[in-house]
Amino acid sequence: MALPAMASDVSTIATTVCFACHGENGNSITPIFPKIAGQQRVYITKQLKEFASGKRANDIMVPIIQGLSDTDMAGLGAWFSEQKAAPGKVEDGELAMVGKRLFHEGNVSTGVPACEGCHQADGEGNERYPRLAGQHQAYSVSQLNNFKNGTRANDRGKVMRAVAERLSEDEMKAVAEYIAGL
Repeated sequence: MALPAMASDVSTIATTVCFACHGENGNSITPIFPKIAGQQRVYITKQLKEFASGKRANDIMVPIIQGLSDTDMAGLGAWFSEQKAAPGKVEDGELAMVGKRLFHEGNVSTGVPACEGCHQADGEGNERYPRLAGQHQAYSVSQLNNFKNGTRANDRGKVMRAVAERLSEDEMKAVAEYIAGL
């Protein structure tokens, strides 16, 4: 579903086109689609531009954003960053406790740094690194696997690829479980 060529009202784009996957105000209810409400403005804009340029591959996103201008992308980044993020839900408390340790301390024996070093202790992120707090477990695990296997390679300085290569599948699930509850 490509955008109309004249679409320039970002709130209309967000609430009609983006809504289908990302939900009302960017709070996706489908675990495979990311929650983008409250996400960093710069991060959203960067991702949209990288989908459009082919730097970040995604069979769903690429055709949808073909009609977006740079102004639209920046506007969507701003609009979604201003939306209130809905909280996530921990499904496995024990697994979340393992993830908490990884998130805040990393794994010294395998060289995995603490996630909080880039994404902040509360998972809110900053201008350089995205907000993770409340993200769906399934989406977080899929992105970690994409970084690990190289199908996602748009991270700054290969940081996430280096981290994901060192994470086991169980560690990915644990940290994703913890992130969901932030």
